[in-house]
Amino acid sequence: MDKEWNLQDINVQSLLDGYDKEKILDIRKLDFIGVEGRDVYNITVPFLSAGREYIAGRVELREDEFNSKVMFFLRKDDTWVLDENAPVFLMQDPFVCIIDDEIIFGGVEIFLENGNKDYRTIFLRGKDIYDLKIFTQGPKGMKDIRLLQLPIGEIGLFTRPQGEIGGRGRIGFMKISSIVRLVRLRHKDYFDVPLLKCNFLDEEWLGVNAAYVLKNGLIGVLGHIACYTMDAQAKPNKNYYPIAFALDEQMNIPIGMKILSARADYPSGKSKFGTLRNVLFAGGITRHDNGTATMYVGAGDAESYAVKMHDPFLEYELGK
Repeated sequence: MDKEWNLQDINVQSLLDGYDKEKILDIRKLDFIGVEGRDVYNITVPFLSAGREYIAGRVELREDEFNSKVMFFLRKDDTWVLDENAPVFLMQDPFVCIIDDEIIFGGVEIFLENGNKDYRTIFLRGKDIYDLKIFTQGPKGMKDIRLLQLPIGEIGLFTRPQGEIGGRGRIGFMKISSIVRLVRLRHKDYFDVPLLKCNFLDEEWLGVNAAYVLKNGLIGVLGHIACYTMDAQAKPNKNYYPIAFALDEQMNIPIGMKILSARADYPSGKSKFGTLRNVLFAGGITRHDNGTATMYVGAGDAESYAVKMHDPFLEYELGK
């Protein structure tokens, strides 16, 4: 790239100060058929399996956030219809990518340990959604682990440790040689992945939702940044914002991080709880040839939207 990027001081307010809502072209709520009485949110990007176009989504009753199911929906005109023959997984927040011509699918599994709820990321693989089998899992207490096929066959691995390493949530990145190497990772290895170098606020957190190889060799990252704010009743509200940045993997720094959308720009909608109204969780982006892109977003832990916008990764490819 011709442009020299500077290390950012990254926090929600500084990103909101630079947020350009004029880059959003259209926001449309998605309709799902076949799950009457249940919400569908935190969806994947649309993807092909056995020649048909699917979206996977988190499905659950409005009042219940722990008995989640991940289900698959087929596109039918402007709606998404449940594929009743597809597998159903007891997970949350699905994600999908293609590695070595296989579907790599995953989500967050909630489990009990010594009577307490905990969670971990589960990974499945297969030639299509009917062939998916669990092949590995991340350490307990870690969400937002994501994979990316790199041009020379390696795999990019994004992690998100929390606690002593990572605080409320930070992004780690490393390259591994293959899926076989991923399976061989020990759980402690996920916490040894180098964290991105930047200046973050301790009370805010970040994570990766999806990643893409850009034309100039940089990695384009779709993620989220989040914080709490107090409402008029002194209740802590969660605020999640979809973000994009390019990763300079040589320096391990995020380049040009920016917010892509804010809840106030969406139609007035429903949320699981009032304190979750401002949660936006993106599942992926489809890039188009005309300089636009469509981002697929869960909102308020209750709804799903397609957000058409100017392609957020173009500036990283062009160095602007």
